[in-house]
Amino acid sequence: MTPLTSDRPLIVYVDFKSPYAYLAIEPTRELAQRLGIAVDWRPFVLDIPSFLGSAKLGRGGRVVEQNRTQEQWSGVKYAYFDCRRYANLRGVTVRGTVKIWNTELAAIGMLWAKAQGDAVLDRYLDAVFEPFWKRALDVEDVAVIRQVLAAAGADLAGFDDYVNGDGRTENAALQEAAFAAGIFGVPTFVVAGQIYFGREHLPRVAWHLSGEIGPAPDTAYWVPDDALALPSERTSSTIGVCVDFGSPQSYLCLGPLLQLADRTGARLDWHAAILSPLKPPRPGEDGDRGARHRLLRAEALARDIERYAPHPLGDLYADFDRRLAVMGLLWLKRTAPELVGAYVVDTFARYWRQKKSISDLEDVVAILAELGVDAGEFSTFVEGRGSAELEASQQTLKDRGVTGTPTFFLDDEPFLGRQHLPLIERRLAVVSRT
Repeated sequence: MTPLTSDRPLIVYVDFKSPYAYLAIEPTRELAQRLGIAVDWRPFVLDIPSFLGSAKLGRGGRVVEQNRTQEQWSGVKYAYFDCRRYANLRGVTVRGTVKIWNTELAAIGMLWAKAQGDAVLDRYLDAVFEPFWKRALDVEDVAVIRQVLAAAGADLAGFDDYVNGDGRTENAALQEAAFAAGIFGVPTFVVAGQIYFGREHLPRVAWHLSGEIGPAPDTAYWVPDDALALPSERTSSTIGVCVDFGSPQSYLCLGPLLQLADRTGARLDWHAAILSPLKPPRPGEDGDRGARHRLLRAEALARDIERYAPHPLGDLYADFDRRLAVMGLLWLKRTAPELVGAYVVDTFARYWRQKKSISDLEDVVAILAELGVDAGEFSTFVEGRGSAELEASQQTLKDRGVTGTPTFFLDDEPFLGRQHLPLIERRLAVVSRT
């Protein structure tokens, strides 16, 4: 196997210790069935400690060993929260693991199953993923992998020799080649010579596979038609929206979000954060896997932003002063709340489309003037209580757990990224029926 080519139209890399990979299995199968294609499933063994630190839980779920930063812990906690949210839609169990598992044996078992045909491989994937995420399968025990293969209908003749010989060699070569080719996480899809990291890209993957007819769709997490009942206790049709005027991801969410609001009649409650800018790709030292991983991830993020952007965006990594632009939003929320949405759209357009500054007082005054607002009182606000209200607003967002943008809130439930908009719309539909 070469890492980016196949005799099948779609390559998908997965790792059994990734809940995101687990959640990608069913929508990928649904896509393949709908389009009548065969998928080339391949294992990719994540080296999680190299880029996300490590941790081990003792009895009662208490952390007994760890070397993660607070930022890494926040990311891990949100990831499990997010995965459980989507798993619950299908009645799938995703329990947090007690340690970072070595899934090399499971990957070798996957290669063995793959060589015996799609039916065996499909059964093997299910027989590993489901019990593993129920904490009922030891993927580091070769006897367990052998039992799973047998249950999947695999011929085990020669498997023991394969595990200790060609299988280990073949898997190691695949891992090295895939990483060198730019595969760094799972699920990763390779289609039409392009690499997509994350199941949110499945709509665009389907677009490639269907002949690229019409405009390319946006990112979206799959919400099955037969999803289990969505929360019915929600009574509000308001979406809290937290953006950062310096964030290209926030800018890209505007179109899909405004369309959703038009379809559903939802009210958008806008908030503006000032967060750290994107980190540009930085080549690491030779042999440093963690640095190489961070480089590949940063390159993939930039590539995705450019893929989905409606026009060239300019410098994705600029770190500029957004305080006055945020003060403009805060002031309008108190004085002319009906204009806040237009202000947000115009501010983003001024910076990202028109390539103009939004850092100086006259910049914000110009945006307000275009909205027909006399900005004299705004200048007074900036000179007076503006800084205090800005600081208070940023602390409020921090207290709500906003670490990236766009972040959406339905009541107190956070959604980080525009790929959640289909689920948000489904949740709003529940409100409209109650």
